[in-house]
Amino acid sequence: MRLATPEDVPDILRLIRDLAEYEKEPDAVATTEDDLRRWLFGEDPVAGVLIGEADGAVVAMALWFRTFSTWTGTPGIYLEDLFVEPEARGRGLGRTLLSTLARIAVERGYARVEWA
Repeated sequence: MRLATPEDVPDILRLIRDLAEYEKEPDAVATTEDDLRRWLFGEDPVAGVLIGEADGAVVAMALWFRTFSTWTGTPGIYLEDLFVEPEARGRGLGRTLLSTLARIAVERGYARVEWA
């Protein structure tokens, strides 16, 4: 697992489209590579992406953004999307993405990781 870089944008968009297809909403994706570059890697990034690879190919992602709890007074992570390509499932990539995201939260002193 690794944090995404701007070079991953085409793969991130492909996985977003694959997720939309999986959820039977293929026409719902309006985002573009330019949108992803701006909001994930621009001057004011609003989200992060973890990348999962198998056999040298990007086959999984976890897209997340930071939240804030007024009760604990600390940030947290909200997992927006977790997707593993069907042919790459069963290898533990999803579990590893989740545990890596939890480790990031702990390392940064965040109070929680949320996913609905």
